[in-house]
Amino acid sequence: MKSTLLAGALLAFATATSVQAQAIKLADVAELSGGGATVGTNWKNGIDLAIEEINAKGGVLGRKLEVTHADSQSNPGVARAQVQKALDAEPYVLLGPGYSGSVKVTAPLAAEAGIAQIMGGEAAELTQAGNKFLFRTSFGQQSSMPKVAKYIHDEMKAKTVAVVWVNNDFGRGGRDVVVKELDRLGSKVVADLSTEAGQADFAADVGKIKSANPDAVFVYLNEEESARILKELKRQGVTAPLMGETTLIGQKVIELAGDAANGARGHVGLTTDAPVDLIKAFREKFSKKYNYVPDHNGLKGYLAVYMVKATTEKMGKVDSKAFADTLHGLTIKAADEPGILMDVTFSDTGDIDRQSFLVEVVEGKQVVKQVLPKVK
Repeated sequence: MKSTLLAGALLAFATATSVQAQAIKLADVAELSGGGATVGTNWKNGIDLAIEEINAKGGVLGRKLEVTHADSQSNPGVARAQVQKALDAEPYVLLGPGYSGSVKVTAPLAAEAGIAQIMGGEAAELTQAGNKFLFRTSFGQQSSMPKVAKYIHDEMKAKTVAVVWVNNDFGRGGRDVVVKELDRLGSKVVADLSTEAGQADFAADVGKIKSANPDAVFVYLNEEESARILKELKRQGVTAPLMGETTLIGQKVIELAGDAANGARGHVGLTTDAPVDLIKAFREKFSKKYNYVPDHNGLKGYLAVYMVKATTEKMGKVDSKAFADTLHGLTIKAADEPGILMDVTFSDTGDIDRQSFLVEVVEGKQVVKQVLPKVK
């Protein structure tokens, strides 16, 4: 009798262990504290929402998804250590980080391990280094900034432009591309201002912008700093139209800046205010679960997980070594995988092509003014 019970217990243990081993393990390293906490928290929550949905429907190829979250503290050095620790556990796919500087120092680690890395960074250089394991969830600056410059020149009719940017990999990358494009189009940069991540006081910078008297101002800072400079621009009475990217007109910026955000415009690859039914449904689900309206980083995290799902189902197997090769050149249609939200194509460099939007903040809300089609 005892031997029968023991055998049964061992069988149950072995079965439970087998089932547990069948889970597809993902590792996430994100900015959960420090200056990028807004970025990382949205990203993490998007990931968790997607995994909850997928697992509720049976998982991927019959296997549940599991994720471990680690905090980079918005510090590239910490991010590198956390990614190395995550890779030591041999995850199927690495998710994050969101900051370009942290992606820059962690991408070689994932590549060396042969693990695909799906990240939120937007610096142009990230996917230009020949790393075949690195993939974006949003546009890189080499794709978005020419659209921004063209809008400033063609739609705002700006002959002179002030450019203010954050002095990190993200800010420098965007600044370099947009300044080059503005020059090519014939718009003169009359103020080129570098600021610091986490900067609290923008009075001097805005004073220089006001003195330059530009036809338009391009603002390219992180979310919290964007809110601070918007308030200062209003305080000093700068009336030139403001143009930026997602970080100028995101939900968190609008909440922090209040009515100072009204009138700001930006090109966004992702917005929860997009006139797309699947994105509207995502916003509703996210808001219900977390009790706040997500920004584009929430969308990025959500999409990252559905990229894993769609790519794995395309392969018909869980194979970390074949994952990157399969995702390169892949087009995922929202009709086939609603979680991807919009049709998207991945290039041989890991960049993306899909619809994007021109947005203006009106009475505290993002209003989509134009829908821009896929490039190809």
